[in-house]
Amino acid sequence: MPTLEAPEERLRRFKYRGKDASMRRQQRIAVSLELRKAKKDEQSLKRRNITHVSPDPSEQQTKGVSLTLQEIINGVNASDPERCFQATQAARKMLSREKNPPLKLIVDAGLIPRLVEFLKSSLQPHLQFEAAWALTNIASGTSELTRAVVAGGAIRPLVELLSSPHMTVCEQAVWALGNIAGDGPEFRDNVISSDAIPHLLTLVSSSIPVTFLRNIAWTLSNLCRNKNPYPSDHAVKQMLPALFHLLRHPDREVLSDTCWAMSYLTDGCDARIGQVVNTGVLPRLVELMSSSELNVLTPSLRTVGNIVTGTDHQTQLALDAGILGVLPQLLTHPRSSIQKEAAWALSNVAAGPHQHIQQLIACGALPPLVAVLKNGEFKVQKEAVWTVANFTTGSTIDQLIQLVQAGVLEPLINLLTVPDTKIVTIILDILFFILQAVEKISQKENMCLLIEGLGGIDRIEALQLHENRQIALTALNIIERHFSEEEETSTTLRVQDQEHEFLKHLTHTYQSSATPKPGTKPKESLL
Repeated sequence: MPTLEAPEERLRRFKYRGKDASMRRQQRIAVSLELRKAKKDEQSLKRRNITHVSPDPSEQQTKGVSLTLQEIINGVNASDPERCFQATQAARKMLSREKNPPLKLIVDAGLIPRLVEFLKSSLQPHLQFEAAWALTNIASGTSELTRAVVAGGAIRPLVELLSSPHMTVCEQAVWALGNIAGDGPEFRDNVISSDAIPHLLTLVSSSIPVTFLRNIAWTLSNLCRNKNPYPSDHAVKQMLPALFHLLRHPDREVLSDTCWAMSYLTDGCDARIGQVVNTGVLPRLVELMSSSELNVLTPSLRTVGNIVTGTDHQTQLALDAGILGVLPQLLTHPRSSIQKEAAWALSNVAAGPHQHIQQLIACGALPPLVAVLKNGEFKVQKEAVWTVANFTTGSTIDQLIQLVQAGVLEPLINLLTVPDTKIVTIILDILFFILQAVEKISQKENMCLLIEGLGGIDRIEALQLHENRQIALTALNIIERHFSEEEETSTTLRVQDQEHEFLKHLTHTYQSSATPKPGTKPKESLL
């Protein structure tokens, strides 16, 4: 008979009873990052400032003068300020064309050094503006093009333009720096090391149009973005007060980019999550999770989901802020992407101590969780399975009873036929765990009857022939350990009658048993 010892990989995947809090938190982070926190590019990395101009790439109309590319090159390199302005404006218009702007053509023409030089022409703000706009659009291109802008020395003069008395020039510099920072951690850190953050924060506190503030919020979000490495602790500490302030702004675009910034800052270790949580931002994030605007709801939900991957204390702070008043509702959101994020967040709450699990039960999360297990898109069902797995392995017997009462077994058994081997393995582990648990309160026979009535035995037996050895072995273990003897009971009962009888008996048996001491959990592993 095969051993009942679970493979090490499967043991690591679950947060078993008896492990200390540090180990559980490490597992929760590892599982979250490796398996279940798929990142999407909902927020744009770079943005190009577009105008509707002539589609002809070789000719642009500037102040009534038709300029070819060669004339633009000659004009940009001329000594006459007016010719420089006309040529720079013509280049900017060429780069601002909506379709197929010749970004590389302008770079290959060697214009970047002169455009950078024009940024320093403080007596010609119109020339500064046109040059900044042109560089903004070049930096919106590939990493190679952004690197050309950085190599041309643009970052330092762009940062200096953040103090320009001319608002249009200042705003264009913000946009250009946002594109550079959005390319990746290397150029992000170049912008930060050029002292851009204090200048940006000064602008946040000033009275500027909302369109300008949107660009600042987006640029700040790019300065928070990317890992390997993360932005420095000093930079994060500089930005957090401003981000906290921007979360109170009424504009949805400002809110969206600010929430994305928060999501990037919480996508990491406990210490980084703590930096954000310690600002007191959680109540506001929970408010924004109820937003009807998808571009606000998505990043606020992502941020809270990141926070509950942290320590049990950080998760408790999120619970205290009221996340469980919102997450169950989001499981029924019309967008499956929101359902998936909500289920992911719940799975991390369920990965905590049984006190967190009790709060999850009390908020009414089990009925919508079972509903998405039954009828949700598969990507949502996968997150719901993880929630059940974490719930099962961290709950008390009483909480496990309530999970079964909620109807979780039927959809789990139905999902045993999906082609995703990881999910099938997890479900088999859940069933094995439940059977082991009810055996300790002498209710295995009734549980086996319930599983059989739901078609579970047939599906588990079929999995003994699965091509995945781990699945086949686990299915064999379940059959041999729990279903190998003839059951002396009628198989003509309706499934719902079996479930009612089992649950009634199970509840009665447990209530007559000794109640575990509050705050303690059995130390044995059931696998």
